[in-house]
Amino acid sequence: MSLSSARQRRATAASPLTDDGYAKDAKDRRRRPGGGDGDGEDGGIKWFLPFVALGLLRHMSASSNLIHDCDEVFNYWEPLHFLLYRSGFQTWEYSSDFALRSYLYLIIHALVAGPASLIFGEHKVRVFYSVRIFLGLISIITETVLVVALSRRYGKRLACYVLAMLCLSSGCFFASTSFLPSSFSMYAVTLSSALFLLEKYAAAVAVAAAGVILGWPFSILVFLPVTVYSLIRGPFGRVFLSGFLTSLSVLALSFIADYHYYGRLTFSVFNLLKYNVLGGGESHLYGTEGPSFYFRNGFNNFNFAFILALLFLGVVPFAKKKYAPDLLIVVSPVYIWLAFMSLQAHKEERFLYPIYTLICVAAAAVIDSFPDFFHDKYSSDQSIFEKIAKGLQPLILGCILCASHSRTFSMLNGYGAPLQIYHHLEYHEDSGPGSVLCVGSEWHRYPSSFFIPSYISEVRWIDDGFRGLLPFPFNETLGGTTAAPSYFNNKNKASEEQYLKDIGACTLLVELDLRRPYPSRGNDLKTWEALAALPFLDRELSPALHRSFFVPYKWQQNNVFGLYKLLRRLPTDKPQSRDA
Repeated sequence: MSLSSARQRRATAASPLTDDGYAKDAKDRRRRPGGGDGDGEDGGIKWFLPFVALGLLRHMSASSNLIHDCDEVFNYWEPLHFLLYRSGFQTWEYSSDFALRSYLYLIIHALVAGPASLIFGEHKVRVFYSVRIFLGLISIITETVLVVALSRRYGKRLACYVLAMLCLSSGCFFASTSFLPSSFSMYAVTLSSALFLLEKYAAAVAVAAAGVILGWPFSILVFLPVTVYSLIRGPFGRVFLSGFLTSLSVLALSFIADYHYYGRLTFSVFNLLKYNVLGGGESHLYGTEGPSFYFRNGFNNFNFAFILALLFLGVVPFAKKKYAPDLLIVVSPVYIWLAFMSLQAHKEERFLYPIYTLICVAAAAVIDSFPDFFHDKYSSDQSIFEKIAKGLQPLILGCILCASHSRTFSMLNGYGAPLQIYHHLEYHEDSGPGSVLCVGSEWHRYPSSFFIPSYISEVRWIDDGFRGLLPFPFNETLGGTTAAPSYFNNKNKASEEQYLKDIGACTLLVELDLRRPYPSRGNDLKTWEALAALPFLDRELSPALHRSFFVPYKWQQNNVFGLYKLLRRLPTDKPQSRDA
């Protein structure tokens, strides 16, 4: 045997011992998709598993999700209903005078809703759920790409943890099928992050550009880290051109759509930025919250996973060779967005949607890193503490998933009555054609005109003390989408015309009876009969812990419930006046 041959064999045998994770070639393998630890395309998670798992959960979300924000109804479902059926409610933001909302965003959903309306005809509720299934499908695709990207880069274990959280976390369950620009931004953030991990830098920036312009312009802060590093790592010219051409194309399409529907040269993206950033905006008129709002909200929707996600920065020094810089870049928007949004006076739960999937990634990475705290890189043997840490991983993940399911169950069963009550309308056509449905203080839980059958001629608001500006029906006489009605204003001041003054014109009434000392209209049994009544959780009188999370046997015992009612006026001897 030659000396050179012996040296080669010793070098080959010794090479695994020298690959301690810090060698240059080891770093290069980890940076390549499929490199390191057997997590390549052959050993990683295939497309089928996450697609099916997410598909089942997103279908459940589409069919059972609540409507969590009245903005979803009046700024998106109602204008979409008008585009399809030429009826629906309009907000001041869609007035041609203000033009804050993009019709291009609606057109994308109309591509699904339009054919569905032709297929289902009078069954408008099915069109509603068709759009939700479409939203769920987008969520499935983007999240599947993210799980596969994480599997190829960091291994099956981290990818499986992320997949479990995406499937069962309450935040992702609710946000994934919400018809909101913030949900669209979440889809784009998810896909852009996945493409970045797959080293598809030009595509990542293109998706980011579309997410900002089509979705929510303010979410540019969430896309910033991935965009900047994609420009640095990829061929700069190609990556920049990809983002620039995508931005230019989407802006042009948005401008054309706005011109067509608003009937004048205007630009909704700029109008929205001008209203909120450059002055003139008074978003505080629509509610303000303290600095801790998003942290409380984050815990409600992700429980302990939210706390773990916030601890990700503390884990990076222990798992630097695994997660820095790529995963740190992907997860960093969680901190940027939380800090920025917490400084704003006006806060709403949906404003956090863009970072929901990243919270799952950050929390899963922390769980995956538990053994690294106790790992001795100079020893090949596992310490007892490292073994305990590995045993705790599935236990902690299981606790998070159980708490998430508990939260989802509590929300769906506690607050699901409005959608179910409006479903009951289709069974009461005997109320007669031309019926008038009235809604008082529960206007903000109105689920959209997709739930209103054809025998109901109009939906009217009745005065229950609310002094803000309510939506009005789109007025075809004034021009429909091109109209600039005088009753709209951007100061949230109520209009004298927004309420039906003669409640005697109401055929049907929806109200929430919380059993307070003051009487509800439905208690007048000489005037109204109850067609349906379902329990609705009384938030003010129920303990925070029990109303937020379902605990068997305790949930029903400790929470207080009112009744969500559908009422019908009893017939009288003489016809009622309908003067508004």
